[in-house]
Amino acid sequence: MSSTAHAPDSAAAPLLHAGPRPRGRSRARGSFQQLLLFAFLLITALLLAVALRAVFQYDELMKQSRDTARSALQLSGAAQTLAERSAAMERSGRQSLVLNDAVLRRRFNEASRDAQAVVQRLVDNGLLPQSAELWRAQMAIIEELLTGPADTALAREGSMAMQFRELETINTQIAQQAQFLIEAQNNALSQRLEGAQRRLMQQVVAASALAVAMALAFGIWLARPFKRLERAIHGLGENRLDEPIDIRGPADVRRVSQELDWLRLRLMELDADKARFLRHVSHELKTPLAALREGVSLLEEGVTGALNPAQREVAQILQQNTVALQSQIEALLRFNAAAFEARQLQRERTPLLPLIESQIEAQRLQWQAQGLQVRAEGEPVAVHVDPTKLGTVIGNLLSNAIRFSARGGTIAFTVSATADTVCIDLQDAGPGVAPEDRERVFEPFYRGERQPEHAVKGTGIGLSIVQEYIAAHGGRIELLPNDPNGPGAHFRIELPRSS
Repeated sequence: MSSTAHAPDSAAAPLLHAGPRPRGRSRARGSFQQLLLFAFLLITALLLAVALRAVFQYDELMKQSRDTARSALQLSGAAQTLAERSAAMERSGRQSLVLNDAVLRRRFNEASRDAQAVVQRLVDNGLLPQSAELWRAQMAIIEELLTGPADTALAREGSMAMQFRELETINTQIAQQAQFLIEAQNNALSQRLEGAQRRLMQQVVAASALAVAMALAFGIWLARPFKRLERAIHGLGENRLDEPIDIRGPADVRRVSQELDWLRLRLMELDADKARFLRHVSHELKTPLAALREGVSLLEEGVTGALNPAQREVAQILQQNTVALQSQIEALLRFNAAAFEARQLQRERTPLLPLIESQIEAQRLQWQAQGLQVRAEGEPVAVHVDPTKLGTVIGNLLSNAIRFSARGGTIAFTVSATADTVCIDLQDAGPGVAPEDRERVFEPFYRGERQPEHAVKGTGIGLSIVQEYIAAHGGRIELLPNDPNGPGAHFRIELPRSS
């Protein structure tokens, strides 16, 4: 845990000037609210267009239905009227022949004209012209029978009765054709209704699918800047301050992006100030401290004259405190360097068990000297991490466990995984962490109450560096409650499976 480190190079960089907070500029695009309103209006317009088209189709079909019904009534009424007019013509025509009555002849002519008009209406509504010509030809034969000498009137009246039977047959054929036309028109209307219903259903399905696709497209398009904002905020939380924040999107999102970039620059400035302060303070302290150590060494060596026992004891106390002070300054520099390096991860796919085993092997002499057993077990999981920094984490935890574990004990690493996280558990064989120390165990330079006997006093930054590196990976480390069934502290590292 006592690795040496230099102050980060960024500490020597010139002071950054974040400047005043940026003002939002919304000249290119509308705000998120405006774009969302536009998306809703566009989808509403699409659905409204389909609804209006459906209304227009309904009106057209209703008009066609009314026309078909009117035509059916006209055809049916005309066929019935034609039959009535034919009966009236037969009655007046035969009577006029027998009685030679001009009034009856005039009635026949009027009924004939009405029947001719009815036939023409039937032709206008779709009756076959051949049937109309056949009916007119039959009427011409009947009309010829009305003229002739009086002595042949009875014979002509009998022939007229036979011709009217033929006309009745033609009328029946015309009525059947009218009924067929009505049925054909009804079938055509039904087909148009089915076709319109099918087209309307297709339009509704297509419009609904298009509306859903547009809603999804707008949702994804509008949510993308917020995901970038989330990543940018997460990057600030992980202290990745070297990545500029420039998020394209609606005007209000761009304003938030500018605010975050201003915050990033401000954090870089504060970080540079902190590093510069630590560097200068450390330098200013190390120079007089070196002179003090040299002076104390000269006093102990008797260069300025022999010391009596009391003076030598004072000189030794001074020497011990100067060494301790120098160790604290170097620890401060190491912690500052670790906090800077935590932002610069070199991730690669790394199997965890081999990484842990390599750290165990690197400290074999230390744990064997304490008579300890160290083992690593669990699932063979590989994650994208910085193997150097995660190796430092494992090494610091192992060094800390060796320092606190009782002779002959066992230190155990256990690797486990879930769908989202990977856990590394460390259980040592020490006295555990005192309850009053649990909340502060990861604070820099804090040393707990339960210190091992006959061990070199630690600097109190090992666990702080561990926490910095784990947080940089997007994970966390926690001290679990002491196990009532066994001694020792139990640390757990949780890392995301995908980064």
